[in-house]
Amino acid sequence: MKILREKEAENFLEKEGFKVVKRKFLKKKSELKHLIFPVVMKLSAKGVIHKARIGGVITNIKCLNDAEKAFDKLSLIKGFEGVLIQEMIKGEELILGLKHTPEFGMAIMVGAGGRKVEERKDVSFRVIPINKKEAEHMIKEISFYKELKRKKINFNSLIKNILKLSNLGQKYPSIAEFDINPLMITRKEAVIVDARVIFNR
Repeated sequence: MKILREKEAENFLEKEGFKVVKRKFLKKKSELKHLIFPVVMKLSAKGVIHKARIGGVITNIKCLNDAEKAFDKLSLIKGFEGVLIQEMIKGEELILGLKHTPEFGMAIMVGAGGRKVEERKDVSFRVIPINKKEAEHMIKEISFYKELKRKKINFNSLIKNILKLSNLGQKYPSIAEFDINPLMITRKEAVIVDARVIFNR
């Protein structure tokens, strides 16, 4: 089994043609002085997959002083290797995913993302491959759809990401699990902000 943590997973997605948030990996606090704010700072540490659960994600950092405090806090976490700095994006959070099941093979998921994943469990599934019509039906099946429609998000961009992920599942059948959470969606575009991939081999 091979796990691609956020840094590696985002690089992988970018190479596959997905739009990923602007980011940089830093190991030293002195490197923070070159940042353009506001930013999000995320922990990169050995053995840590779910960063938010242990306080490994700090959002809306607006100045160098706050960035240095955030770096100091994250550097105390066991296994610390550095921090991933990301552009701060505001939008609606969705989750996209792939999961290999023994019953049906590769399934694709779309739903309310971010912290809403555990709160709402508002998701829709299909077995891949899927077409545009099926992707549209998946979006409409989640209760979050009404809110997305009200916010007038870019549904075409969302559909394209769902279809690209379906194609990725076919291209890499060794994927055991693939989580994009969140995919930040706005009126303009959809941007991947966090991801994790597990390969069977």
